[in-house]
Amino acid sequence: MTTGSRHQVAHRVAIIGAGFSGLCMAIQLKRDGVRDFVVFDKGSDVGGVWRDNVYPGCGCDVPSHLYSYSFARYSGWTRAYPKQEEILDYLHRCVRRWKLGPHLHLDTEIVSAQWEAQEGLWRLRDASGSEYTARVLVCGVGQLNRPRHPSVPGREAFEGAAFHSARWDPAWPPEAFAGRDVAVIGTGPSAVQFVPEIASHARRLYVFQRSANWVIPKYDYAFGTAARWAFRRVPGLRLAMRGFMYTVVGEALLYSAIAGSALGRGVQRFSTRHMHKQIPDDAELRAKLTPDFPIGCKRILISDDWYPALARDNVEVVTEPVTEVTSSGVRTADGRERDAAVLIYGTGFRATEFLAPIDIVGRGGARLHDRWREGASAYLGMAVPEFPNMFLLYGPTTNLGHNSVVYMIESQVRYIMRWLRAARGGHVEVAEEALAEYDATMRRLLARTAWEGGCTSWYKTAGGRVINNWPLRSFRYRMATNRPRARDFLAP
Repeated sequence: MTTGSRHQVAHRVAIIGAGFSGLCMAIQLKRDGVRDFVVFDKGSDVGGVWRDNVYPGCGCDVPSHLYSYSFARYSGWTRAYPKQEEILDYLHRCVRRWKLGPHLHLDTEIVSAQWEAQEGLWRLRDASGSEYTARVLVCGVGQLNRPRHPSVPGREAFEGAAFHSARWDPAWPPEAFAGRDVAVIGTGPSAVQFVPEIASHARRLYVFQRSANWVIPKYDYAFGTAARWAFRRVPGLRLAMRGFMYTVVGEALLYSAIAGSALGRGVQRFSTRHMHKQIPDDAELRAKLTPDFPIGCKRILISDDWYPALARDNVEVVTEPVTEVTSSGVRTADGRERDAAVLIYGTGFRATEFLAPIDIVGRGGARLHDRWREGASAYLGMAVPEFPNMFLLYGPTTNLGHNSVVYMIESQVRYIMRWLRAARGGHVEVAEEALAEYDATMRRLLARTAWEGGCTSWYKTAGGRVINNWPLRSFRYRMATNRPRARDFLAP
């Protein structure tokens, strides 16, 4: 793993981000015979969100056999849904298998990228001042990498231990909460995983909820010895499991909730029954936990132990809005203050601020963040006019609410590889007209989905526009990216 230099020959491809997206791009370059590329990451290891998120109970809500590259299907999963440690180990295995170590520049935070038209390359600068150049820039920094804190006064005044779930303090394993009062602000996908882990240890646990979520059972379980042997030895078993989870669970069942179909309403009733089964004797708590928007508007949460944790005698779900963090706890709109020794923010990420805070300057001095002031937009989620030879991975309109985003990432990488082969060293830049047509189609299709319902979510900008998600079934994206259309790009 190498370090930077102020004087460096241009690489063919520079990749920012060493998570699932960036590593997928790097592997495909290797498989295609390209050796002249570099992968930058601000962290000290690969893995992206699976490196950063180490909170108790951290794992994936996509089934194990669907959460891997199709060209590197893994037989060693120990559970139906993978935990953080296993996912990170899987990515390490991929790095070793394709010998990516020499291409990795870790602990290297890229802060700016500028297109040099005369030289036909991108000039990148890292936080230390070192510079790098590349003919093609691929940005794979993801959507869930910058933690969001609530905009309430007093956060700095809190005198106890305080941290965001995505930056979990290693001094706080679950048993460290024993005998302590704990406050958790936020009830999203991360809180659903770590709250059950600490609820049985804390003396009192206050969970501050801005809005309820629809929750369906996870049916998580450990694979026994026989199952693990079969996944390794029985031909086609892993592929069959992957196909079932992709087609039946994702494309049929969960997508129906997003599309607002009759089947989706059935999923909502299923979610309600799940809550009643797990909280049978507390109508007041069930009322607090029942959303006032249709299922699918926010990400559907998948958990077997969220409701039982909230129903514990030492746990209180607080629905009054948080107005202030004090030196000793959290105050709500009714004036009540709840004291806590530990404050955990499970408030998600700044998911709509794509590529921030990297300063990216394209053709003619165009600044990407100026262009995206009202919300990020990219053709097929990958290409932006005025930014030649730059592609995004897991960009706007490529997130899924029903299936594995790894499938989307592979579709994007395949598309970029085809452009790299077709361009033969020339410039690739999408036309304004192509992006305008794509944006209009996305807005029309998104308007039909449950995401446009009356809820706040990380899918939406401050103005209420959904910009993160792909509105159709995921196989439609694979079809849309099957082959680049030359007419949508400027002539070289």
